[in-house]
Amino acid sequence: MTTDTPARLLQLLSLLQTPREWPGGELADRLGVSRRTVRRDIDRLRELGYPVQATMGSDGGYRLVAGKAMPPLVLDDEEAVAIAVGLRAGAGHALEGVDEASVRALAKLEQVLPARLRHRVSTLQAATTPLTSGDGASIAPETLTVMASTVAGQERLRFAYRAKDGTESRRLTEPYRLVSTGRRWYLVAYDLDRQDWRTFRVDRVRDPFATGARFAPRELPTGSAAEYLRRSIHGRADARTYEYDVTFEAPAELVAARLPSWLGTPTPDHAHDGDQNGSVNGSSNSNSNSNSNSNGETREGGCRLRGSTSDPVEWVAVRLAMLGYEFSVREPRELIDCVRELGGRLERAAATKGGSGGEGDRSRG
Repeated sequence: MTTDTPARLLQLLSLLQTPREWPGGELADRLGVSRRTVRRDIDRLRELGYPVQATMGSDGGYRLVAGKAMPPLVLDDEEAVAIAVGLRAGAGHALEGVDEASVRALAKLEQVLPARLRHRVSTLQAATTPLTSGDGASIAPETLTVMASTVAGQERLRFAYRAKDGTESRRLTEPYRLVSTGRRWYLVAYDLDRQDWRTFRVDRVRDPFATGARFAPRELPTGSAAEYLRRSIHGRADARTYEYDVTFEAPAELVAARLPSWLGTPTPDHAHDGDQNGSVNGSSNSNSNSNSNSNGETREGGCRLRGSTSDPVEWVAVRLAMLGYEFSVREPRELIDCVRELGGRLERAAATKGGSGGEGDRSRG
């Protein structure tokens, strides 16, 4: 019999969080108490905000249902490890949907994980390699959790930082927010040495250390960390924002499945003409009458992608080519020229001395 009421409530809560209905008699047997004690414990859980639903019957039953608020969860060892591994795998890549809230959840979970479970999580992560569709650099989850903890606790953060030109420095900051762009994680923070606000790419951060020194948050000039980051990126001397317009000879849903979210969402375009506005075809094969692409997938209509970015046109050209679908660039002129140059370079690379990929190779039936 469990005589410790708090421990018994936790055990009862753990049972109720299993998605099933528990007869009162079975709960009493599991806990080693009377049915009357089970009813009192159910009332205590309800007072704490857990929506426990009771059903009528000869034995009666209890089920935990969805409520108006999110009450604390009780996880067993296996559940805690599974959630931590999943959050770590996602947090290491700036994937769409894995935002600051996910990193905060990981930080909270790892803070309370016993040492034995933390070791299991690290071992599992070290033994597995996730196949992700993100284009950003991988980040150690420990780096994100340390940063998230200092943001939440308003604690000064010290770290080593490598700038774009390779310059190494040590930074002492008052972290404000972590921001995900869909490709990368950034830290918006007040740099105490430079007495000004700064943004830091998290994949260039090493050895983050929470100093323990608390601070009162300063007022961010833009009011929003996301807006400050946007202005910071677009305000760089080498970051010119440009509009792009691209058509694909493939359905929008197929292109969207392979297209990074930061490039936008394609829309159906059944009447596109790849030769308009000086556009260039993104394939070395100019036969537009083919009914399948290089992946052997049938094309049914086309789609169009329009958006803006400050990424180098070279990077966008390569990313479009990697999708594996025929495409044409309508604008801008810089991207058109880049795709044309890339196509020529790839075609020359395929034309080896032995003739493979050349005229002799193409003539074989």
